Amino acid sequence: MREPIDASGWPQAALLARHDWSRSTIGAPAQWPRPLRAAVAMLFDSPVPMWLAWGEDLAMVYNDAYAAMLGGKHPAALGAPLAEVWREVWPDVAPLIEQTLAGTGVVRNDLPLVVRRKGFDEPAWFTFSYTPLRDDDGAIRGLSCTVWETTGKMLAQQELAASLEAAQRREADRQEVEERYRLARLATNDAIWDWRLADGHVVWNQAVTTLFGHALEHTTADWWLDHIHPDDRERIGVAIHAVIDHGGTSWTGEYRFRRADGSYADIFDRGTVLRDADGRPLRMIGAMLDLSERNAAIAALRESERQFRTLFESIDEGFCVIEFLDGPHGPLSDYVHVMANPAYEANAGIPNVVGRRVREMVPLEAEAWVETYRQVLVTGEPVRFRRELQATGRHLELAALRIEPPERRQVAVLFQDVSQRHRAEIALRDMNETLERRVIEGVAERVRIEDALRQAQKMEAVGQLTGGIAHDFNNMLAVVNSALELLGRRFAAGDDKALHYIGMAKGGVKRAAQLTQRLLAFSRQQALKPGALSVNRLVGSMTDLLAHALGGNVRYEARLSEDLWLTWADANQLENAILNLAVNARDAMPDGGHLRIETANVQVDAAKAAANPGLAAGDYVTVAVIDDGAGMPPEVAAKAFEPFFTTKEVGRGTGLGLSQVYGFARQSGGLVRIDSAPGAGTAVRIYLPRHAAQAELPAPSPAGPAPRRAAGETILVVEDEDAVRTLSVEMLSELGYRVLAADNASSALRLLDGHPEVALLFTDVIMPQTNGRQLADAALALRPALKTLFATGYSRNALVQGEVLDPGVEVIAKPFTLAELERRVRAVLDGA
Repeated sequence: MREPIDASGWPQAALLARHDWSRSTIGAPAQWPRPLRAAVAMLFDSPVPMWLAWGEDLAMVYNDAYAAMLGGKHPAALGAPLAEVWREVWPDVAPLIEQTLAGTGVVRNDLPLVVRRKGFDEPAWFTFSYTPLRDDDGAIRGLSCTVWETTGKMLAQQELAASLEAAQRREADRQEVEERYRLARLATNDAIWDWRLADGHVVWNQAVTTLFGHALEHTTADWWLDHIHPDDRERIGVAIHAVIDHGGTSWTGEYRFRRADGSYADIFDRGTVLRDADGRPLRMIGAMLDLSERNAAIAALRESERQFRTLFESIDEGFCVIEFLDGPHGPLSDYVHVMANPAYEANAGIPNVVGRRVREMVPLEAEAWVETYRQVLVTGEPVRFRRELQATGRHLELAALRIEPPERRQVAVLFQDVSQRHRAEIALRDMNETLERRVIEGVAERVRIEDALRQAQKMEAVGQLTGGIAHDFNNMLAVVNSALELLGRRFAAGDDKALHYIGMAKGGVKRAAQLTQRLLAFSRQQALKPGALSVNRLVGSMTDLLAHALGGNVRYEARLSEDLWLTWADANQLENAILNLAVNARDAMPDGGHLRIETANVQVDAAKAAANPGLAAGDYVTVAVIDDGAGMPPEVAAKAFEPFFTTKEVGRGTGLGLSQVYGFARQSGGLVRIDSAPGAGTAVRIYLPRHAAQAELPAPSPAGPAPRRAAGETILVVEDEDAVRTLSVEMLSELGYRVLAADNASSALRLLDGHPEVALLFTDVIMPQTNGRQLADAALALRPALKTLFATGYSRNALVQGEVLDPGVEVIAKPFTLAELERRVRAVLDGA
């Protein structure tokens, strides 16, 4: 099991998280092997510049202190091959790296190199040590480097050497050289020492007090050696004198140095010997770097890791760390297990979870787990909860908290299996709550039924009211429209202005008639002509119509289910309903958006039918119009199907579009449902009953010849409204027919008995005492060959069976134009 790096406290954590590791041969940090991660942990904790290189192409990782040395090469150097990063100095360092990879560490002091890191070549000096890095099997996989750039020191030494040489020639320059050196000593935080080899006199800078507490400036070499730990003293003394006595220039060493309080500091020391023209050693200048804090941090980290590993492996509770991922379901929609202890399997019953995503492990219940832990990640609030793990049937008691910082997107989870306790608690709770639950369920069911009944009664009452209003209004419109038709033909012919005004008035009548048709659709009193219908073919045929209605701002998409069942519905009314919904969706997306029409087969069981009053159990075909517009709050969606309710501004829409869709669906034996939320768009779904038959889309009526002129046939007009009857007689007379008129059924039957030449009964449907359908039945009993044409503002139930037109019934809707009347009368008389 690979252990993740706890890098939350590192300054480099954010850089590692956002760096693109896809081009590096070592991969992302989560994939690094344990030896590499341990080396990186030490490197990041080091206050001195360090880097390491790993793998076949020696990919680089480094700390912040070394990043400053890279200049413009950072951060591209992260994960890049070492030979590419330092291409310009590779010939100088390649032999040293090969020696290290062969197993022998290397130390070089003040190595001069020409580097390119700010866009141009410049000389630089480095003191560094290379150390091999081995994997768990002991094989060398890379190397680490501790490095100090000594460019400043070397330049200072060069300057100092030049100054000293000049001082030998000119005593007057000596004081200037010493002043420069003094300033250099003050400019660093390291403990700088200057050892005059002739008499052993040593001069220190202020850092000897700051770092180690020794309040002094001048000592001797013996004082320095006396403060080195006894176990290190001889080794250091031999090493430094070997450099001085044998012509060496640079020396480095690590040892423990006693502070003023008696404690010891871990020191990395390096020095340079200054010689005269004959090679005699004159002075040795060096700097002591305190490594105590770094070493203590490394030791503490190792101990912390040891303690955590012991606890992690030994606790009985299951423990895991998850990290959120973005996926096809959206941001933070999945998570992967990055860590899990052995008790995980025992408690959850799912083995080998590290590296696996929750949507892969438990796809059916993943969404609930994702949502719970996502809230912990987003809010930062820890939670305790219980849940059944359906995949194994175990009941878990869990606690989850976010791992800081939030950018890590990780949550730690501790849990245990409480299945036995859970079952006992459930049994006890069930015994105690049975009576209370029954009472609550009974009350809730009664409230739901009462609410559904009230809504149904409300919609039914509104439907009856709107149906009656539509009938009366259509009769008034029929009077106005018929009068306008006759005016246009008899009195305004040749008067363009008068014809223009009449045309405007007829346009208003047409729009008012459309309004009444929508009222009739809501009240389920429109005359439907259903047939076996393929909804997929109907939607496919509407592509051009929808594109024109939606405009260029809305992107349209159709997702039509394969093997869609047939339904039994009026194709024209369904097309109007879909178009109505599409236009509503367009208006909800004023800045453009995405509209989708979906079809599907749906099986409604008893439970779903109970939850949706008005929807019987059975098979349905659904067609849904879905937009990503503004959406609606629940209180608005609840009123959306009521007539005249609208959220649009004045002048845009009548508030009857959705109510017309509602009436059509109910009249067709189905239902319509709306799902919407602010900012989440709206989905309106029409349910239509399944029909087992072959279906064809209604073929467009061929454009036949113009209707034959009237041949003097006699028509009997029956209408209880005087104005409507008078104007109907006038219009038919204008068309060339001989017309008789009656205001009720009794008078009409007497006229039929006395006039055998009557060829067509043209009757209203809704009349007092005997309605139009009853009159037609009685007339057909007397005259079986008599043709009948019904004129109606709405059908009520006189012309329909099961809310659709009876077979063979011919109807013309009020109000009608003279052209429509001519066409329909001629078609009925001719048997077309």
